[in-house]
Amino acid sequence: MSGSVPFYQKHHRHYDRSYRSKETESRLSHYQTGSRYTAAGTTSASTSASTSRSGGLKVTSYSGLEASRLSPVPTRVKPTYLAVDKENQIIGYVVPIFRGSQEFAAGFSDTEERRVRDTAGYMARRDLFTSGLEMERSEQISRREAMRGSAERISLNKRIHEHGEHFKRMNEDSLMHAPDFVIKPRSHTVWEKQSVRLHCTVSGWPDPRVVWYKNNVAIDPLSNAGKYKIESRYSVHSLEINKCDFDDTAQYRVSAMNSKGEQSVFASVVVKRFKGEVDESLPSPRHGPVSEYGINFQTHIVDTFGVSFGREGETMSLGCTVIIYPALHRYQPEVQWYRDDVLLCPSKWNHMCWSGDRATLTFTHLNKEDEGLYTLRVTTKSGYETYSAYVFVRDAEAEVERAPGAPLDVRCLDANKDYIIVSWKQPAVDGGDSISGYFVDRCEVGTTHWIQCNETPVKFARFPVTGLVEGRSYMFRVRAVNANGMSRASRASEPVAAMDPADRARKRGTSAPWTGQIIVTEEEPAEGIVPGRPLELQVTEATKNYVVLSWNPPGEKGLEGVMYYVEKCVSGTDSWQRVNTEIPVRSPRFALFDLAEGKSYSFRVRCCNSAGVGEPSDPTEATTVGDKLDIPSAPSKVVPTRNTDTSVVVSWEASREAKEMVGYYIEGSVVGSGAWEPCNNKPVNATRFICHGLTTGEKYVFRVRAVNAAGLSQFSPESEPVEVKAAIASPAPPFGISVLECVRDSMVLAWKQPSFIGGADITGYFLDYREVVDGVPEKWHEANTRAVSERAYRVSDLRENKKYQFQVRAANMAGVGIPSQPSDTFLCEEWTIAVPGPPHDLQVREVRSDSLVLLWKPPVYQGRDPVNGFYVDIKEAGAPQEAWRGVNTKATESAFIKITDVKEGESYVFRVRAQNYAGVGQVSAVTEPVVALTKPGTKEIVVDVDDNGVVSLNFECGDMTADSKFVWSKNYEEITDPSRLTMETKGNKSKAAFNTPAEEDVGIYSCLVTHTDGASSSYSLSEEELKRLLVISHDHKFPVIPLKSDLAVELLEKGKVRFWLQADKMTANGKVDYIFNDNAVSQGDKYKMNFDKNTGVIEMIMDCLTPADEGTFTFQLQDGKATNQSSLVLIGDVFKALQKESEFQMKEWVRKQGPHFIEYLSYEVTQECCVILKCKVGNMKKETSALWYKDGHQIKADDSLGFTEGVLKLEIAQISKKDSGVYEVVLKDDRGKDTSTLNLTDQGFKDLMNEVFSFIANSSTPLKITSTDEGVRLYTFVNFYNDLLQVTWHYKDSAIAFSDRVKSGVVGEQLWLQITEPTEKDTGKYAIEFHDGKAGLRRTVELSGQAFDDAFAEFKRLQAAAIAERSRARVAGGLPDVVTIQEGKALNLTCNISGDPLPEVTWLKNDREITSDDHCILSIASGKFASFTITAVNTMDSGKYSILVKNKYGTESGDFTLEIVEETPDFGTTSYSTDAEGNVVFGPNTPKEKMKTAVTGTKKQKRKESVTKTLPVEKAAAEPEARDPEQKGGAEVVAADRPLTAEQSEASEPPADTAEEPAAETHSI
Repeated sequence: MSGSVPFYQKHHRHYDRSYRSKETESRLSHYQTGSRYTAAGTTSASTSASTSRSGGLKVTSYSGLEASRLSPVPTRVKPTYLAVDKENQIIGYVVPIFRGSQEFAAGFSDTEERRVRDTAGYMARRDLFTSGLEMERSEQISRREAMRGSAERISLNKRIHEHGEHFKRMNEDSLMHAPDFVIKPRSHTVWEKQSVRLHCTVSGWPDPRVVWYKNNVAIDPLSNAGKYKIESRYSVHSLEINKCDFDDTAQYRVSAMNSKGEQSVFASVVVKRFKGEVDESLPSPRHGPVSEYGINFQTHIVDTFGVSFGREGETMSLGCTVIIYPALHRYQPEVQWYRDDVLLCPSKWNHMCWSGDRATLTFTHLNKEDEGLYTLRVTTKSGYETYSAYVFVRDAEAEVERAPGAPLDVRCLDANKDYIIVSWKQPAVDGGDSISGYFVDRCEVGTTHWIQCNETPVKFARFPVTGLVEGRSYMFRVRAVNANGMSRASRASEPVAAMDPADRARKRGTSAPWTGQIIVTEEEPAEGIVPGRPLELQVTEATKNYVVLSWNPPGEKGLEGVMYYVEKCVSGTDSWQRVNTEIPVRSPRFALFDLAEGKSYSFRVRCCNSAGVGEPSDPTEATTVGDKLDIPSAPSKVVPTRNTDTSVVVSWEASREAKEMVGYYIEGSVVGSGAWEPCNNKPVNATRFICHGLTTGEKYVFRVRAVNAAGLSQFSPESEPVEVKAAIASPAPPFGISVLECVRDSMVLAWKQPSFIGGADITGYFLDYREVVDGVPEKWHEANTRAVSERAYRVSDLRENKKYQFQVRAANMAGVGIPSQPSDTFLCEEWTIAVPGPPHDLQVREVRSDSLVLLWKPPVYQGRDPVNGFYVDIKEAGAPQEAWRGVNTKATESAFIKITDVKEGESYVFRVRAQNYAGVGQVSAVTEPVVALTKPGTKEIVVDVDDNGVVSLNFECGDMTADSKFVWSKNYEEITDPSRLTMETKGNKSKAAFNTPAEEDVGIYSCLVTHTDGASSSYSLSEEELKRLLVISHDHKFPVIPLKSDLAVELLEKGKVRFWLQADKMTANGKVDYIFNDNAVSQGDKYKMNFDKNTGVIEMIMDCLTPADEGTFTFQLQDGKATNQSSLVLIGDVFKALQKESEFQMKEWVRKQGPHFIEYLSYEVTQECCVILKCKVGNMKKETSALWYKDGHQIKADDSLGFTEGVLKLEIAQISKKDSGVYEVVLKDDRGKDTSTLNLTDQGFKDLMNEVFSFIANSSTPLKITSTDEGVRLYTFVNFYNDLLQVTWHYKDSAIAFSDRVKSGVVGEQLWLQITEPTEKDTGKYAIEFHDGKAGLRRTVELSGQAFDDAFAEFKRLQAAAIAERSRARVAGGLPDVVTIQEGKALNLTCNISGDPLPEVTWLKNDREITSDDHCILSIASGKFASFTITAVNTMDSGKYSILVKNKYGTESGDFTLEIVEETPDFGTTSYSTDAEGNVVFGPNTPKEKMKTAVTGTKKQKRKESVTKTLPVEKAAAEPEARDPEQKGGAEVVAADRPLTAEQSEASEPPADTAEEPAAETHSI
């Protein structure tokens, strides 16, 4: 049985090619039908052509280039030059050398000869870059490329070839005959830009070669890529000419030739052009080298963009991945983007990118002008590939609600010095109210200031803008307005200059270089000549707002600069009125405004210059002011047609007698909604449009209205409703035919379901068979005349031991599909094997990332014994045969299995084997590859128990189509018995409810959704799960009101008692009964009940509790059939405690009516370790007093007491034991009294001090190491020290036992540990621990290593320095600066010296060393006293004397000056002199108060002076006043053998205020 192939099966099932009118469709036909590779579009013909073998079949084909070799015109065969390396690997190709055109035959026309020559030159230039090309993946040619032809073509080619070979062998001579044209090509007359197809049918044996000629020149499709397409199918040959132009007007000849002869026929093609039409056709692909001069490229566009939706102002990117094989480095294909057949160029609105394998078009700012059909064309040397999809751009959100959409496509139609005509297209969205007009804005290029050009809105979609500055460039935009407000502004137009076209062309042209000559091209302007009349005055445009006139300048040349005056006259009168009286017009065009609508006018123009005004032109015909252009009539006969799941094809009849049509707007509405949405926002010129973005399954109606410059037409009548669903097509061919059983005269065949079922359920299958005799198939026979629903069928009436082939066709409501490929050849002989046959009909369901379920049907052939189990094998899809592994080690008796041994994203194939007692049988056919991946939106079966206790299985599918159905199964067998389950489907949800759940319902339940991509799920109902569901079902049948909280009690203000609970949810019909000790209580003085049904809170409030209220309280709830209750028992101690607390709360409330404490007395320790006692009070007033007490004694108010912001404070700056006590604050006034007490004794004081200690510890600095002259000291500082602070010093985690060598102490805020004379035994970890009654704080330091070495070295240095300081030589007593003595007297001075070792003493006079002699005696007594004695002083002894003491630790000196006088001087100051024995005495004029003053000399820096004067005993006795005790600090006269002690010497040091005494003073020690 054979079935016809529907027209829609020849193209993609979801793609409609009718985006445009028939004219546009013919213009873009080569853009919408996929690849146009001439190599792929070649014909297949006779066996003399190049042949290829595939699967044992000999398929014949030839290319257009091979056909050119049969041309009667001799042409040169161009060889192929491939470049190979030493291993014969193709690495590129070489450039052929092209010869001159004289080598071509004379049959070439001039045009054809030039085209061939240009093509050759272009190929030579293009091939220059190929030196670095590489061939990659040369051994990985995809088999899918070879299988692109349809199954029908392969089958027919095989049959034709094999039958031809068979009959040729039988009778070769009787079959061969010359070519004969059964159907001849006919002539055509077409419009320019349309495509034309010439076709013919040729018979002959051997198959003739067919060549097409144009004007006797062979047509080469590869040399004109995209222009010609030659096809040959089953003796039908065709030539398609794309986008015809004038050059295609010619006589075409088709020639057929074989070994028996040649025959030719002719046809003519005439191409016409519309008058004045501008050619905006899609440019032809570039001419490139043909494949025989290099490499034949194969281009595939994958990862394409679909129909896209955007909104104004957004960004959008369209992209496709382009695969070019072979992939050659540095080879760049030509990538072009088109919108509505117009080539796009990069601009600020769109950017194009080619990354080497991906082409991207990005819109930086979407506008409605960007809406349209976008086409990507990739052109290579061998041809080109295209892909197209539509882009829709919606209006941006309106700034004013219900305002219209923005106009679009703003252009400047005419520009001159005086005005620019701006045109635009009306928007599709009017906001619900008709558009009342448009405002035009202008902006001078280089500025951003927009100026409105018209004061009142214009309805016509064209407007002349005047008032422009000549030579300046402007941009324009348009805004629409309706009763609701103003739309957004349109996209700005391209800049245009306000100047005449001639001036613009002159400015645009390039200047010639200066040659030193001035060439006058026109005569000089003649002065003093009045210009003549303007010519050909006419009204070019007339609306109710303006009229545009145009004319030609006067014919005279050389006139002085001409300008024009325009005059108007109302029809019926002779009164001419000049329109432009002030400024003449300089351009031969003018726009007139302010004309009365409805009146008729005539116009004329006068020329003028400096010589005067010329004669007027001929007046125009009477022109009525009004819109010449009428609004188009409404379209009609709107017919929607199903297209895809989300689109509908809408066609309509065009508006009648419409002028200057801009296009059509289509609107759609869901049936019954009343809301209309635009389907396109840019007018379409065709009468057929695909409306995308619709909701699958919804019913829509459509309407259309036309648009031109005058406005929008009325809407067409609404279309009939159409449901959005994919159009139905016949199914694809089945595949995978295999034998399940074979007996003597019959065979059981099985096959796999087609990959595409055509959008409708497959109603059955038809099976054909044919016998194969000696490898030659015979005629097909129908095995079944009625369709079979199963994918297995027994073919009877076969002959034993004969070979057969089979083919299967699937059928649905759209018809019978094309047959499958013929199966392998099977021998019809009876099977006698003992093991089972292969299982069949393998299906994969419930595919997830970690599991899937495999189903199959048992083998038809059982073998010797019945089948008792199955084994399942698995392997990765690309793995070799050795990779098969078993899924189950033990045979499963079920015809299904869940497989979990899969990895996410990996592709797997499966097969099944059956076994019986004889063994394991044949393997089944392998499944198609399955990817283990959970698809987005996958749902699982959900178990639910409703309020009535009904248990149900629920499944939801989000990918359903209109024809999808839910199929429920138990153990993967469809459920047909409704006694156990009741199925119900609503929308995309299905529910299977158990009627009476029982043990017999245990099993695996699954649900499959048809017409989806395998949407399915399963649920395993075990015995345990069934028991659980039955318990839940019982709870739902006898419901209990859920409680969020049980009955509880709490105390409120004033000691009120609140009993409450909260129910989870209750309806408005719910009620509550309040029970106390089994008695119902009701609302009254004692009980206050409340039930908030929104929150479910139920409460009962009592003012107070009495002994009679002891008992059990119960709340009983009821809501429909649901009930619940909660009880609370208040007896014994529980009741008494609650009653006591209630009374306390009542008292608290009373207390708070007067001044009271909000926060009772507490203490706070600050960072400065100050203690603040504070409390917070409330309800205070001016008369309220606050008194502080300590241990019952009132504390007087001082600066430490404070009251700010309701807080009373008492600050204790330095707390000590004396601050321990009980503190109390009393608040009172006429409203009452409140007291707060704080016990800071014993433990309370201890806790307070511990907190103080904690602050002190936290303020301590890290433990540091320093050195002294005694040893090493460890110390830390604290911010504040308290005598009660307890610290412990640790050494190596043990407390230190203090001794004379190791001591601790406190100096100010420093705590230290002194280690005297440290040794190596003292190294280790030291710590100081602060005790605060809790964990305390410990500071540690490591005294070891470098730290110890540094500290020890410093200690030694300081120790040595201290020793040196103590032991250095010193002059202990100070010497006076000046000693005055009479001549002849004896002088004795003694001073103390010290030092260890004993210092060396040297006396100097005038810095020269002196020695002891009889006159000057120098002596040292006891190593401590140095004496200086002069027996008799004379004038030679005057001078400066010094004593110098020195030992190894240092040197020190003492100086004095000795003055000799003849008699005692009286200076009026205190002075010293000596008597005859040399003793120091006071002068007679020395005041007594001076005598009582301590006698000291002027002490000099860096030295000490000590002078000792020895007096006779008796002299000392005669002058007791010298030893008067009142003369404290005065010079004490002592015997020479009784020197002063060190303490006496120190006591006699002069005070600082005597430092300015005269130098004549002396000091006696």
